[in-house]
Amino acid sequence: MRNSVIDYAAAEAHGVTVCGTASSSTPPVELTWALLLGLARGIVRESDSLRSGGPWQSTVGADLHGRRLGLLGLGKIGSRVAQVGLAFGMRVSAWSQNLSEERAAEVGVERAGSKEDLLAGSDFVSIHLALSDRTRGLIGAREFGLLKPTAYLVNTSRSAIVDQDALLDALRAGRIAGAGVDVFDIEPLPADHPMRTAPRLLATPHLGYVSQDNYRTYYGQAVENIRAYLAGSPVRQLP
Repeated sequence: MRNSVIDYAAAEAHGVTVCGTASSSTPPVELTWALLLGLARGIVRESDSLRSGGPWQSTVGADLHGRRLGLLGLGKIGSRVAQVGLAFGMRVSAWSQNLSEERAAEVGVERAGSKEDLLAGSDFVSIHLALSDRTRGLIGAREFGLLKPTAYLVNTSRSAIVDQDALLDALRAGRIAGAGVDVFDIEPLPADHPMRTAPRLLATPHLGYVSQDNYRTYYGQAVENIRAYLAGSPVRQLP
């Protein structure tokens, strides 16, 4: 419900009431898997080829069953992504600076000994971390060098966690098999931005939270917040 772009201390100092709305973790989980599956099976490329009269079956998809899914972050969203991976029969491991063996066991996944171990051993890596000083630039050129050349990276979290120049270099050089990205350093992306034309990239325009149910919640609760404030009894106040 909190929003990182709001200066709550300043709002409080000036007597400004801040109210929030709820948000579901389901849409970003679903989009994560849409990107991962789209990458693994070459959905966009095959669909475009079919529609344009191109070759029939021009790619060979990557299997999920038995493959290693590495999760950077095992919070509310990461743990739900893990559950889907387990349902596919994937071997799931996770790492974050604060992840405990107990939390990993609770979700039913392995705890990687280090970020480096997770990256080097995973066939698919998905990022589910909050942006902070510790996570900014967490994945850079060195980390891309640790990934298998057959690995895929998915980021539906925050763009600044991944060095976008390093990502572009890795995609252009074929150092990884591909990436699925829903978040960018600049949004909307300029028409001439290199992320729009990068090879091996399945990109979406920050759709992680854009779903019918989420929007019903956002706007329905926003109206409730306004009505309650005007009635003198604010609800969902932050912080």
